[in-house]
Amino acid sequence: MSVATGKTDNDAAAPETGALDRDELLARGWAALPESYRIPEVAPALDEARAYCQRLAETHYENFHVASWFLPKALRPHFHAIYAYCRISDDLGDEVGGTAEALALLELWSEELDACYAGKARHPVFVALKETIRECSIPKEPFADLLTAFRQDQTVTRYATMEDVLAYCRCSANPVGRLVLYACGEAPTEESDERFRLSDATCTALQLANFWQDVREDYARGRVYLPQKDMQFYHVSDVNIGEGIATPEFRALLHCEVEYARELFEEGLPLIGMVNRDLAVDLDLFSRGGLEILRAIERQDYDVLSARPAISKTTKAGLALRAVTAKLLPFLSLGRGGRRTEQAD
Repeated sequence: MSVATGKTDNDAAAPETGALDRDELLARGWAALPESYRIPEVAPALDEARAYCQRLAETHYENFHVASWFLPKALRPHFHAIYAYCRISDDLGDEVGGTAEALALLELWSEELDACYAGKARHPVFVALKETIRECSIPKEPFADLLTAFRQDQTVTRYATMEDVLAYCRCSANPVGRLVLYACGEAPTEESDERFRLSDATCTALQLANFWQDVREDYARGRVYLPQKDMQFYHVSDVNIGEGIATPEFRALLHCEVEYARELFEEGLPLIGMVNRDLAVDLDLFSRGGLEILRAIERQDYDVLSARPAISKTTKAGLALRAVTAKLLPFLSLGRGGRRTEQAD
């Protein structure tokens, strides 16, 4: 993959941490994270592990909690375990303050994933995940792909082309959708991978919507996900982003990227009509939420630098209500002809 890397403050600290051995790096990394994230000496019981994952899911992500209302009760522990794995994996990469520490923790987490598949789970996330993996026949690949993306975030800070951004999304976003399909018993058969293809389109669209929403915040972390080729075409530089001024050129660039993300959302919408109605509600909700992020960017005339586009609580409640309505009246679902209704709002 063709990528251009850039230096960050973390990179500047590399010589200092390079002399540390792995145990020291892990100790420094764990010290920056909640105590509950650490790997216990003795594995908890399954009930304890599932309660741990549920607490993590319901206290860290409001939208996940809302979405879980629409899931059959039997599926919620699987979603909690998958979310907890994703949440902690992300924090190991982004919340420890140093590249060397993050890479050491991600390597240890990868070893715990291997141990989970070998039947030797210790961390509550992996104790819960082991049961989800067994019941839902989930392969290791999507879990491992996520760790690949989090490692990449430590070393790659710029992406040359949209193809490079999409390659990153294949590891950072698309595995989540595939894990959801596995957990809900909706993974495609060997004869067809159409559901995975549509899920990938939706997940990539969600990732891009978040990238375009968070240009300013990502830049503060030393990362720019806007493709360098597109930036050059529209005469936008890192300096423009750093100054926080949405020039006409920057707005034109964001308009282009928003339209591309919208096309991906529309490509993935048919998946809503292909899965069971309980999962369809969640897919409908997240697609509506992603499209609403794009509309929020549009309402700000593509200025994501002076203020982060946000969705109000009232709008979120409305999205949830529409998703529930679509469950009761399927013809209102985005994936069943609801696109025209959505655009008319």
